[in-house]
Amino acid sequence: MGAHEELPRALVVDDEREVADAYALRLRGLCDVETDYDGEAALETVRDREIDVILLDRHMPGMSGDDILAELAAMEFTGRVIMVTAIDPDFDILDMPFDDYLCKPVDREDVRAAVTQQCTILGYATLGEYFSVEAKRRVIAAELPAEQRDSHEAYQRKQDRSRQLEQRARRLLDETTNLLDTFDEIARESG
Repeated sequence: MGAHEELPRALVVDDEREVADAYALRLRGLCDVETDYDGEAALETVRDREIDVILLDRHMPGMSGDDILAELAAMEFTGRVIMVTAIDPDFDILDMPFDDYLCKPVDREDVRAAVTQQCTILGYATLGEYFSVEAKRRVIAAELPAEQRDSHEAYQRKQDRSRQLEQRARRLLDETTNLLDTFDEIARESG
């Protein structure tokens, strides 16, 4: 990650404070890390800020990791989820909406590698969406007068979405600048 850019945002969710804090410590310097010790707090964090990767324990009192996954899916969470749990996997996980599954205990390098991988995957998906949104926005910007663009709600939403996607892609990927420069070089307006 470049020194001028913010780090990916990770959320560690585990009811065992020592475990959650240990995983957060392992991610220091790689991510901007928050910890929550129960499902309700975790969902509130996700509602309040854009989280890129969640490390989620499956077995917790009250709201389980499985319950949290269902809520995240209902919220249309756009980040990645890594289950980090002592529950041995079974066929039930095949249809669960998570992106990686690590069995405890997990060493420092495996946690960092899994988070890095998920940030990279999310970064490229985000960049793809950005290119789609921004290509449309740029052709409109090149072809229609500013007064029409400024009063068009859908255009303004696309412009805001484009900014959000670019910021997230830059946060997640080191090589974003080169990819954005190549995109910028493509002429989209009529000759």
